[in-house]
Amino acid sequence: MRSADLEEFRGFAEDRLPHLRRTAYLMCGDWHHAEDITQTALTKLYAVWGRRHRIVNLEAYAHRVLTRTCIDHTRRRWRREDPTSAMPDRPGPSTDPSLGLQVRTALAALPPRQRAVVVLRYWVDLDIADTAKALGCTTGTVKSNTARALTKLRALLGDTDPFDELTAAPTTLKDML
Repeated sequence: MRSADLEEFRGFAEDRLPHLRRTAYLMCGDWHHAEDITQTALTKLYAVWGRRHRIVNLEAYAHRVLTRTCIDHTRRRWRREDPTSAMPDRPGPSTDPSLGLQVRTALAALPPRQRAVVVLRYWVDLDIADTAKALGCTTGTVKSNTARALTKLRALLGDTDPFDELTAAPTTLKDML
């Protein structure tokens, strides 16, 4: 790889690393795994960086690689751990600090594909078409996975239903986390 390409990749990676890591965390529910997933995704991006000019939307491609890496990561048997009842993390800037923890716990209970759809739609703020492109599926699949995920999240969250607000203003998820 030429040094100019290397510098361009380094700039892209440094610029997008915090966002990709937060997205990976929301998909997997563990900061350490999120770091591993993000590094693996960036390694995969580096491997194809010479062909980046053929990629129409590099940002969407990076999310696609990250999402697939996360889903692959959850399929590995040796990586599975027993979940705990409490997640050790700092509360978000929500008015109710426990709401962010409840939402993250509920997200962790979703299957990987549904979790990825919710994160891409409501955290990354992708529209249905971009989410479908990032996941490599149809828009109908994104819509059905979103509906199933939100139904399950509503059931898991009980009286605490932040997703009524999400359908009107997707950025609310960022405020809760």
